[in-house]
Amino acid sequence: MSATTRARRDKEEHGKDYYFLTVEEFKQKIRHDEFLEWEEVYEDRFYGTLKSEIKRINNYHQVPVFDVDVEGGLKIKKFFEERLLAVFVMPPDLETLQQRLLRRGSETDESLKKRVDKAAAEFLYASKFDHVIINHVLEDACREAQDLVDQFLVKSYEL
Repeated sequence: MSATTRARRDKEEHGKDYYFLTVEEFKQKIRHDEFLEWEEVYEDRFYGTLKSEIKRINNYHQVPVFDVDVEGGLKIKKFFEERLLAVFVMPPDLETLQQRLLRRGSETDESLKKRVDKAAAEFLYASKFDHVIINHVLEDACREAQDLVDQFLVKSYEL
């Protein structure tokens, strides 16, 4: 689970959906080197992966799954190297992304523009990942992701 400084959306819970932190709390954790990776995605809008979260997941003998932006993904990939499956999930195009965000009803005109512009820049990173999934239909993308994970886990256990 990621940590963030963004405001909670309806029905989101601290410690379940994200660790919601103030900007100062987040910066203090940066100073204390408590993040595996972190990014200031927008001004004072931080996201990061706490090292303590990785330890917590490992204590349950489970495999962590990261949902991070491209910069964070590449940092984590560099840290874990071949022990990580890096998958870039993207919409078919920016227009589809914009329509999906509008249907969510959680974006202002300004935040919508920022998200679409950021996605356009992130698309340039797709080739740096192990696999790219184009999310035309959610169920198909989920099935493809599950297949990739299953193959990766089988390969990992063979090593």
